Amino acid sequence: MRKLLVLIYVISFRTLSSQHDHHLHKTDTVKKEVEVKKDAVDHHVHQEMSNMSHAFSLNLPMTRNGSGTGWLPDSTPMYGYMIHRKKWMYMLHGNIFARYNHQDIFNAGTRGGEKNDIVNWFMAMGQRSVGERGLFRFSSMISLDRLFGGDGYPLLFQTGESWQGKPLVDRQHPHDLFSELSIAYTHMINKNVDVFVYAGYPGEPSLGSVAFMHRVSSLYGPDAPLSHHWNDGTHITFGVVTGGVRLGKFKIDASSFTGREPDENRYDFDMPRFDSYSGRLSYNANPYWAFQVSQGYIKSPESLRPTEDVYRTTASAVYSKPLRKNGFINVTALWGVNKSHANEHATLLEAAFVKARFSMYGRYEMVQKSVHELGLNEEEYGHDELFNINAVTVGLSYDVLKSNTMRLALGLQGSHYVPDEGLVSLYGKNPMSGQVFIRLYPPRMNVSKM
Repeated sequence: MRKLLVLIYVISFRTLSSQHDHHLHKTDTVKKEVEVKKDAVDHHVHQEMSNMSHAFSLNLPMTRNGSGTGWLPDSTPMYGYMIHRKKWMYMLHGNIFARYNHQDIFNAGTRGGEKNDIVNWFMAMGQRSVGERGLFRFSSMISLDRLFGGDGYPLLFQTGESWQGKPLVDRQHPHDLFSELSIAYTHMINKNVDVFVYAGYPGEPSLGSVAFMHRVSSLYGPDAPLSHHWNDGTHITFGVVTGGVRLGKFKIDASSFTGREPDENRYDFDMPRFDSYSGRLSYNANPYWAFQVSQGYIKSPESLRPTEDVYRTTASAVYSKPLRKNGFINVTALWGVNKSHANEHATLLEAAFVKARFSMYGRYEMVQKSVHELGLNEEEYGHDELFNINAVTVGLSYDVLKSNTMRLALGLQGSHYVPDEGLVSLYGKNPMSGQVFIRLYPPRMNVSKM
């Protein structure tokens, strides 16, 4: 009897062991099949992404694309829609803010304002290879800002351009319907050297950092920086030609362009003049950083001050770092100086932090503005007087709709200003502004395999 029990135990153990081994073998087989399928999908995605090069190089990632010929870090997140055809790759992008905006909420001074409007812009670009070494691309950008008033939107201490023959003060001007219509061709000398030419009517010369609506650190808020005309104010130029060369991690480009800023008719095409020039040196040390320094001569930028020319110098650094669970942090620091009658400086530090559906952004600026920039009486304040203006902005938004086709966010933003003592009688000691908005924008693109 004991021998029979031992025999039954041995047979049962071997049977269970055999079943267990078979189960493990089956599990390993399934895992291998899944891995093979995943590798096949990754290979397909890699092949698809391999067609997505930088707009000015066959050997750089698309994520380095900025505005004009400017560079962003390679790790910059991208939002938009991509369309592939046999020879062409197209990309669509845009940003819409429907909001209520109130400047100087507590009536600290006499220069506030409020408005309901929709800040918006839309971009379309396409590119294709030309032979084995050439790359052709086009880019277009439009804005319907003008539909909501020729004088733009209220923004304390903002200056630049005009409406109905008067300078815009404490307001951000609307952008032109056609903000960019450009073409470019790049020729690869070797893997580390490209030469390119870019032409726009309108377009963006090689002066300043990537324009604020294309910087991710600025993308989540609706307002233009107060330093806009100290850094990237030439991003809509009616007539620009740029030539450049990439040498490994460096890029040098130079432009001839029209110095006069767009006129009050936001629907037309202004006369090209090619009376100004600029040069820029860019350097991307690694996938997380992008640096640039640039200088330019801008002839008669303001129509109301036609005899005033500007020498502009800028420097900027952009940092972008991916985080877990599809989050990221993006930071921009920049400095600019306009030299005309005096040296007027501006500095900016802005950042955006995104995690899942939640985003938080902020901006600090210090801008020096002159008597005529702020529309003040020269006899009362002095001709050469400069005023230091400090501004801090913080905003939050949450994606209430997040799909593969669209994102809809609700947000709010507040700003705190510290004007120069000489401006307190007009603006108050610490004016504050606030706004609430609904933002509609495209989904984030998956470029992890680029």
